[in-house]
Amino acid sequence: MRADRLVSLVLLLRRRGRLTADTLARELEVSTRTVLRDIEALSAAGVPVYAERGRHGGFALLPGFQTALTGLNHDEALALLVAGSRRGAQQFGLGSALASAMLKLVDALPDGLRDTAAGAAQRLLIDPETDLLARRVAADEVSAPIGAEVRRAVFAGHRLRIRYAAVDQAPKWRTVDPIGLVTVREQGYLLATRGGADRTYRLSRILAAEALDEPARRPGTVDLDRAWQERHTRFRNGGDEQITVLVRVDPARREPLVDTALSVRAEESDADGRLRLTLVFQDRRHAEWAVWQHATHAEVLAPQELRTAIRDRAAVIANRYGTSS
Repeated sequence: MRADRLVSLVLLLRRRGRLTADTLARELEVSTRTVLRDIEALSAAGVPVYAERGRHGGFALLPGFQTALTGLNHDEALALLVAGSRRGAQQFGLGSALASAMLKLVDALPDGLRDTAAGAAQRLLIDPETDLLARRVAADEVSAPIGAEVRRAVFAGHRLRIRYAAVDQAPKWRTVDPIGLVTVREQGYLLATRGGADRTYRLSRILAAEALDEPARRPGTVDLDRAWQERHTRFRNGGDEQITVLVRVDPARREPLVDTALSVRAEESDADGRLRLTLVFQDRRHAEWAVWQHATHAEVLAPQELRTAIRDRAAVIANRYGTSS
């Protein structure tokens, strides 16, 4: 790990010139004391790093220590830089590794190619955190140690023991056979089997992970895209917790409501121009939340328990605002 940090330190100085110890500490996510020790280690190893004292001082490198990355044309270099801008690596605990890799890539490019590719990459924005309606993308947070342990089991082909917090359930330990990792809309998932049955675990709900010594019971090769599509189809077409809802909605609110549902089973128009939609939601909480967003523009007709839940929620709000503060 220290060797990688030393390389990153050199590349930071090469790319950005003179930097203070505090700036280097922030970039490398270490203490200032660690940076000073690393500077000493680099100097002892013959790297020409020197200190400039004074108000605008810091550490800098003499020219040199550049290896050209040959064989890449402009578009190939641009593709790598754009791929590195995507946030999926955060879900697998690879964010810091990706940042370090991109730094090394940019530094290794020949001078002319580096400037043009890096400049072009600044003109492209991939998967911004908000859309045009200012809806924020809620990215999962996965701790680095857990992400590293899950990756280790997946890549080594070992069984994995996880402490998993399913929705509305107390956390439980499970031993699974990992198949692969998937990221979708800033959410990371572990595809695995347990007792021979397919299982999908959200990485942010894994509270602890331990790669075991025994080999995973899985095929030697896997079509991860196909495996994900099959699980996606099963999830949308059925499941013990899924709920089918008949809702009457203003046509202007159709698209936002449908976007929150898993699927649309049926649709027809009422005499007054409103729509009757038969929608499938992940569970009752999901359905209640989705319909509640549209206030009086949407009305649940069935099932009765969902209709009652929304009525009770409205009553609580009415009582809260019906009294003076």
